[in-house]
Amino acid sequence: MALGPRRRVIKNSAAEANQFRLRSAFAFVCVLVALAGLGFWYFRLQVLQHADYATRSEANRIKLRPVVPGRGLILDRKGRVLADNVPAYRIEVTPFEAGKSETWLPSLSKIMALTPEDIARFEDERRATRGFKPITLKLRVTEDEAARFAVDRWRYPGIDLVPYLNRRYPYGELLSHVIGYVGRIDADDLKSLGEGGAALTHIGKTGLERYYEDALRGKVGYEQIETNVDGRPMRQVGHVPATPGADLKLSIDLDLQQAMVTAFGDMDGSAVAMDPRTGEILGMVSLPGYDTNLFVNGISNVDYRALMDNPSRPLFNRNVLGGGPPGSTVKPLIALAGLDSGLRRPEDKVFSTGTFYIPGQKRGWRDAHGGAGWTDLRKSIAASVNFYYYKLAYEMGIERFDQYMRKYGFGDRTGIDLSGENKGVVPSPQWKRTRSKEPWYAGETVNAGIGQGYWIATVLQLARGTAAIANGGNLVRPHLVAERRDGYNAPWTPLPQDPPPRITDNPDNLRAVQEGMIQTIHGAGGTGRAMAIGAPYMMAGKTGTAQKISRKGNVSFDPHSLPYNLRHQALFVGYAPAENPTIAVAISVEHGGFGGSTAAPIARKIFDAWLLGKMPDPVPTDPKYVRPQMPHAEPIAPVAQAAAVPATTAPAVAVPAGAATPVASPPAQQPQPQPPATPETPAQEPVR
Repeated sequence: MALGPRRRVIKNSAAEANQFRLRSAFAFVCVLVALAGLGFWYFRLQVLQHADYATRSEANRIKLRPVVPGRGLILDRKGRVLADNVPAYRIEVTPFEAGKSETWLPSLSKIMALTPEDIARFEDERRATRGFKPITLKLRVTEDEAARFAVDRWRYPGIDLVPYLNRRYPYGELLSHVIGYVGRIDADDLKSLGEGGAALTHIGKTGLERYYEDALRGKVGYEQIETNVDGRPMRQVGHVPATPGADLKLSIDLDLQQAMVTAFGDMDGSAVAMDPRTGEILGMVSLPGYDTNLFVNGISNVDYRALMDNPSRPLFNRNVLGGGPPGSTVKPLIALAGLDSGLRRPEDKVFSTGTFYIPGQKRGWRDAHGGAGWTDLRKSIAASVNFYYYKLAYEMGIERFDQYMRKYGFGDRTGIDLSGENKGVVPSPQWKRTRSKEPWYAGETVNAGIGQGYWIATVLQLARGTAAIANGGNLVRPHLVAERRDGYNAPWTPLPQDPPPRITDNPDNLRAVQEGMIQTIHGAGGTGRAMAIGAPYMMAGKTGTAQKISRKGNVSFDPHSLPYNLRHQALFVGYAPAENPTIAVAISVEHGGFGGSTAAPIARKIFDAWLLGKMPDPVPTDPKYVRPQMPHAEPIAPVAQAAAVPATTAPAVAVPAGAATPVASPPAQQPQPQPPATPETPAQEPVR
């Protein structure tokens, strides 16, 4: 088919030009809109959101590094260091950066000693925490281990050598139940501390370390560190200093503390020595003790099992958590109650036949010393005549008896600055009803009159009551911390004490009781007269024996003839000098037999150490009982010799060596150098 001629298209230049102008205008408008949007976007970034993005930029450039404060020192009354801090190293692992432990743990174990406990603890924490949070693998890394790790540091991403301050107790076992110890922070501790506690590794667990945790811990600070694109620190651009913990000065005298431990020898028990004028604790022992350094960085299973399996229970604080029948040591206070209640006068006499009978009953309550004949208050204390107190308690009645004993501080906490104090038990029908359906019997009142039966009194309560007799009737609060200072150059500030309650307002009645206690030691028939031989000062006291088992019928026995674990508790309370007391003591010797022959000699040695400066000679080991071997911590890091600390100690100066003291000082050591810190690891305040 043939095609026709092509049709000629005539161009419309005007229409094309108009179309081009429209398209150009539209494109120009689009460009303008885009430029306006871009300008607005830039304006939004640079002006409206400047603060937000500047903060984000700073966050990428600036890293916050927590500064852990130095924990406060604990000193004795003469300024000798009882708890301090020493430089040490630890290995921290960030699981997210380090990867699976199977890839690096075997080779790392060749560089440093890792115990099964270290690895198990790390794995438990790794499973319980987020992967980007550093986890401590090993504490107390030695210098040799730190040097070997530094050489191969590049092989272990996410694993860092971190400097920290390790708590040290130069006299750990000597003051174990007074100072206590710090331990590694657990999940429960972190909840109580909040976010601010994430930088901390240790917290007070027992003793004064726990009671004064808030004061000793201080406040965490931080540093602002500028980093490069690789996250390496370049320089410090800001600093909020940490607030160091407060230093505590105890009323404890280290020499007296050592004398008390030496006086006990290998015997178990507890003792408290306090200033009756102020309530300051001069010495307090619970024996046996244990090395508190074992717990600072986590005790091994072997050492912990050795302590738990020890039949003497070294972890048990007998002064705070313990207690038992006070026996005859409570008789001076019961005698005072008889005087203040009007049931007795000091010169009133009762005839002791040796056996007390409740009217209408055939069972008799025997006197350990037999019939004492006519007995007044002073003789009843000095010769410990049970008959006098059987009769007095029966006539007083249990309700009034309970009222007076509570007035003297029994059945309640003494208020000492240690956690978990036992209240004890004052026998009463109300107390018995909460534990038994049996009614209250008159014979139980008679038993209570000689400190037996349901009685539970702590050594602290006995010391407090004895101090009240010594000081004229003030029931002072026993306390361990005398002063504190908040800063190196700050003055020592005494801790305020509340006004003490009075136990009696009749000085004549109190004087009669005091005279009876003096006759106990210096009288011809006193049960503690043997301890007065050769003493250049006057003492007042009361011996006591708390029965572990009771007699059957009318058969009596010698407690020293019993098996060791069934012997009675030997007790003693007293004060000296009798006319102007500066020390009051309460002593409990477990399985000691009689108070006059076992506990009283210990009290004499304590008095001599405090009043005469005479340290007791070591007591020969009893062949019938030898304490099991106790575990001890290895030496930590080099530290300076524990000694007196001047009031104006320079912040970065280690504790200086001081004058000689009868107490053995720990070996002198030198501080370790600290490796450079990184932004991910907490900085440290100077050693305190």
